[in-house]
Amino acid sequence: MSNKSAAPVLGRRQWLSSSAGTLAVLGLGTSAPVLRAQTPPASTAKTLPAYAAWKDSNAMLIHSSATIETKRQAFGAGLITPAEQLYVRNNLGAPAASILDDRDAWEVSIEGVKNPRRISLRELKTLGVETTPMVLQCSGNGRGFFPNKPSGTPWLVGAAGCVVWTGVPVRVVVEALGGVLRGHEFMTGTGGEVLPEGLDPKSIVVERSVPAKAMGDALLAWEMNGVPIPLAHGGPLRLVVPGYQGVNQIKYVKRLAFTEQESDAKIMAHGYRISPPGSKADPSQPSVLEMNVKSWINSPLPERAGAAGQVQIQGVAFSGLHAIKRVEVSVDGGKSWKEARLVGPDLGKYAWRQFVLAAKLQAGTHTLASRATDMAGNVQPEQRLENVGGYNNNSWADHAVTVTLA
Repeated sequence: MSNKSAAPVLGRRQWLSSSAGTLAVLGLGTSAPVLRAQTPPASTAKTLPAYAAWKDSNAMLIHSSATIETKRQAFGAGLITPAEQLYVRNNLGAPAASILDDRDAWEVSIEGVKNPRRISLRELKTLGVETTPMVLQCSGNGRGFFPNKPSGTPWLVGAAGCVVWTGVPVRVVVEALGGVLRGHEFMTGTGGEVLPEGLDPKSIVVERSVPAKAMGDALLAWEMNGVPIPLAHGGPLRLVVPGYQGVNQIKYVKRLAFTEQESDAKIMAHGYRISPPGSKADPSQPSVLEMNVKSWINSPLPERAGAAGQVQIQGVAFSGLHAIKRVEVSVDGGKSWKEARLVGPDLGKYAWRQFVLAAKLQAGTHTLASRATDMAGNVQPEQRLENVGGYNNNSWADHAVTVTLA
């Protein structure tokens, strides 16, 4: 189980008071204008679905009603991703908006503990509260760079964001209910989406298992970026597991069970597996769990030409369970590297770090790349790990950008 001191988790008021002023002073509270990247033509013909109609359509690539991506240029220079610009990925249709009419009445079943029972959001709020800034990322982020075009949404970099969750720590709930039963090595969350009739529930339900030790920093969260979680992002209650890929962050969580085995739901047993090319997914293959070390550049970007001379190369970097140690930037496609400067407040190992490198670039074409290293010594690789689902792409070569300066 994680040590509470291993990752900064602040009370909501403490986080707001300590970081909001810092963000304002450093100019990080708003997005600065940056050069625009190309937008896939297909996105221009689509509109935001009703449950996410409040999103900033100018900042989003709309792949489908259930897959909405943040444009690379929309990340700007801000540290926290605004809700209206945060990506959406739903495996099932969102429940009716009426579940938000009385948020505090929502109940979650806690199982695999000494005193299992259903507990309302109203009661959860009396048990404790903590706030954790963290990267939320779809495991398919970067799939669009795979040359073999795996099935699924062709995400580029925008199926990710850095957001702030507030809720009760799972470990506190577990302690209040007598602790986890011996031998129950997995924490299994089940979503509250309405399942289609006539199908085996296990074939469609959103249910994922992670190691039980992940509860050390996990939250049952009811706020995102300081306001109640919107329906599009799992409100009224979401299971948040810092450092893990987005599919494990269960929306509309209705059941949190500590189990002896991983869930046998299809999305766990056969979905989101790192399957070698030419194979079929099965439970023996690695599951999509922790995020890997990753970075990319958000400015400058290719579509709008910039001026030669002094350029501030900016981007973001993050890892799964480890903080970022350093980021290097190349202006020649990886032939040489210079260490960038980490800027902005450090909001803990689960949040991304901003980086910047000041460089003098001559007129012409330049390939800009970034390469992150985390505190455990993991280095962002040049090449992606080829797999059938297009998961976990952290290749610095794929995420590089080519810009032409006049």
